[in-house]
Amino acid sequence: MNRRSLLIGAGGTLLLAGAGTAAWTLAVGSMTAYGAYAGRMRARLTAAPDIRDLVRYAALAANSHNTQPWRFTAGDGVIDILPDGSRRTPVVDPDGHHLFVSLGSAAENLSIAAAATGRPGEMELSQDGVRYVFSSGPESAGPLLAAIEKRQSTRAGYDGRSVPAADLSRLELAAARPKIRLILITDRARVGRMRDLVIAGNSMQMADPAFMRELKQWVRFNPRSAMASGDGLFSAASGNPILPTMLGDLAFDQFFRAGAENDRYARHIASSPGVAVFLAEREDKAHWIEVGRACQRFALAATSLGLKCAFINQPVEVASLRSELAALVGESGLRPDIVMSSATGQSCRSRRAVQSKRC
Repeated sequence: MNRRSLLIGAGGTLLLAGAGTAAWTLAVGSMTAYGAYAGRMRARLTAAPDIRDLVRYAALAANSHNTQPWRFTAGDGVIDILPDGSRRTPVVDPDGHHLFVSLGSAAENLSIAAAATGRPGEMELSQDGVRYVFSSGPESAGPLLAAIEKRQSTRAGYDGRSVPAADLSRLELAAARPKIRLILITDRARVGRMRDLVIAGNSMQMADPAFMRELKQWVRFNPRSAMASGDGLFSAASGNPILPTMLGDLAFDQFFRAGAENDRYARHIASSPGVAVFLAEREDKAHWIEVGRACQRFALAATSLGLKCAFINQPVEVASLRSELAALVGESGLRPDIVMSSATGQSCRSRRAVQSKRC
């Protein structure tokens, strides 16, 4: 019997001994209910969406640990996207880099959704975040709009097929932003070196008790917990068993180990035909926001092309590895901002944790 089966059996025994299957469902919630919840969060925009629907689409953006680190404030003809300091992850993101990249990703979703529904506008940097200023104009819906509701981070093994050159060109074009550089790595030698950096970074992070405590705070071990919080990393999305929160906490402490995670990352990267690295010309909030916009457009374009993506940011998050990563992509002297794997398909089922809007 493997450890996963043992955990499921132990959890089931504890609950079924008390009040049977109904007690288990009460403790962990229903995947059917979770599916309906996810469907509401990712429902297609109506022809004339209100501000809340636009914000809902904005909040489907990528963000570290799915912390939803933003606040949306609607005013007269504007929406401000501001950082939520209570949702920072100070261990993995001590300088707020990931937070402001996340704001940029949400801003790009908002811009696409607003323009597609007849509310084009301009994005402005504010003192604290980003402001979208509405104007009026014809509806301008492109392929990236439909991709917003479908985009997810897929960390399963891919099928290993190469991405056509035409698709790589489309990804580069979609992600083009002033002062942001995108480096696509497809040769196997450099992909292998990227794998080594990811594994090195993952090993260092998982050896850090503070990192592990912070990560655990954002793991949701069952549908009930995921729906109640509307944030975090739903463990079932990465193929782990559904458990009551108390039992999940215990399982995390006992069985979440670097060796198994490193093997999983090695398989994932080995099956990926390419890796995308985003870099900005400067290290400040304005450039990090622009990185988020570029990264989000890349992920949406990939989704529209039927490609899968996942974040493998360990060499960015571990400061001692950044210079080696920058040298690997031929950009010594710049700080790498985001690393993503990409591929033409996946080999196992995976569903991204649901995100919710926070106004």
